[in-house]
Amino acid sequence: MNIDLTYKISKDSVPANIMERIKGLFEMGHLGTHFDVMDKQFPLEYFERKGKIVDVSHVREREITIEDLQQEIAENDFVIFKTGFLKEAGYGTEKYFKGNSPELSDELIDFLLGKKISIIGIDASGIKRGAKHPQADQHCADHQVFVIENLDRLDVLLANAAGKPFTVYCLPLSIEGLSGLPCRVVAKI
Repeated sequence: MNIDLTYKISKDSVPANIMERIKGLFEMGHLGTHFDVMDKQFPLEYFERKGKIVDVSHVREREITIEDLQQEIAENDFVIFKTGFLKEAGYGTEKYFKGNSPELSDELIDFLLGKKISIIGIDASGIKRGAKHPQADQHCADHQVFVIENLDRLDVLLANAAGKPFTVYCLPLSIEGLSGLPCRVVAKI
């Protein structure tokens, strides 16, 4: 079974009053489901990775921590955090941009980097909010770990994976000079 985890962008999926803000993001490559590659090259071998999904949709009043991991994390994993925020806030809305989206603790990020995973995925606008967002993305990229934002249909993945192993395939567009690369992400169970 294949599950497309890519957020589908359309004229109808983005509120009209937000289109101008999103246009600026697009010029940097930060549109819909995308990698934050910062100043690094996305390694081609990362296109296929063993996936792990962590349901943290219950976490709202605190950071997501190491204690929230419900499974073993291994080297080269694609670790996906299902927060529910993208569905709750709606892509490109004021709540999406200014809301209190869930974020990973610094300790959790460093734990994942120490495990030498390949990719961190999340169904929100980032693994950190505000000024810490680009800093966290750069810190991860400096350790050859890339962040994919705005994953979609994680509820479908969680329901169908149910402890089964799955593989995640992702291919970013090949565009130079951008800090983000739009990509297609598909999980195969």
